[in-house]
Amino acid sequence: MSEPHTSITMPSGKQIALVAHDHKKAELLDWARQNRDALAGHTISATGTTGAMLERELGLTVTRYQSGPLGGDQQIGAAIVERRVDCLVFFWDPLEPQPHDPDVKALLRMAVVWNIPMACNRATADFLISSPLMSTIYLRTVPNYQPHADRPLPG
Repeated sequence: MSEPHTSITMPSGKQIALVAHDHKKAELLDWARQNRDALAGHTISATGTTGAMLERELGLTVTRYQSGPLGGDQQIGAAIVERRVDCLVFFWDPLEPQPHDPDVKALLRMAVVWNIPMACNRATADFLISSPLMSTIYLRTVPNYQPHADRPLPG
C-alpha cells in the first residue's frame, strides 16, 4: 500500500508565477513595485504581456510564457505540475467575462491539486509575500497521485 501523501521541497528562493487579467494588470504591477525587493530574491515567471510589463518596470528577469488566452495559463499550469512554479499570484477579474475561462479554471485547479500557495487578490498576495515561509525551505505536502496514475484502464 502506498503512502497517502508525499512531500515536495520548496527552496528558500521560490519560483513565483505572476498573472493578471487586463483590468487587473495595473494593480498587479503596483503590488509588484511595492514588493520588488522581496520578489528579487525569487525566480519570477509570468504570462506574456504581464511579464513584459514586470520586466520593464521592475528591472527583474522574468520568464515569459504566452499571453493567457494564447496558452500562457496552460503553460503555467504545466509548470506547476512539473514543479517549476512554487507559488501563484493571479489577480483575476471576477467581474469581466474571459474568453479563455476554461484555461483560467484549469490553472487554478492545478494550483489546488498540487497544493501550491496561491493569491487571487492583493490582500492575500500581501500575506503570501510577507510570510516568513517565503524565504525558507518548506516541505509542501501533496497527495500521492501514483495510485491514480497506475490504475487499470478500461478496455
